[in-house]
Amino acid sequence: MNIKVNTVHFTADQKLVDFVTKKVNKLDTFFEGIINAEVTLKVDRPETVNNKISEVKLSIPITDTLFAKKQADSFEEATDLAVEAIRRQLKKHKEKVREK
Repeated sequence: MNIKVNTVHFTADQKLVDFVTKKVNKLDTFFEGIINAEVTLKVDRPETVNNKISEVKLSIPITDTLFAKKQADSFEEATDLAVEAIRRQLKKHKEKVREK
C-alpha cells in the first residue's frame, strides 16, 4: 500500500509521519488489496483547543474510496480516531462484498 502524508499550515516532524504511517499500515490486516492511502493533517485554528484535524482517504478496489475526518487535541489522537472509523468502514465493506 502506498501512503502519502500531507500537512497543511505546518511542517510535521518525522516522528509524527512515522506514527501516521504505522497506524494506516495496520489497516492492511483488516482488508487486503488497499491500493493507497492519503492522510492530511491540518491545524484548524491555532488558538483553540481540539484544533488538530486528521483526514484519511483510502482507495480500495470496486467502491473507489473510503473517507474519515476526525478532530482532536493532538494529531495522534485524531489519527487514531480516523483510522478506527476507516476500520469500521472496511469491515462493513467486507461484509457487503461477502454477501454478493
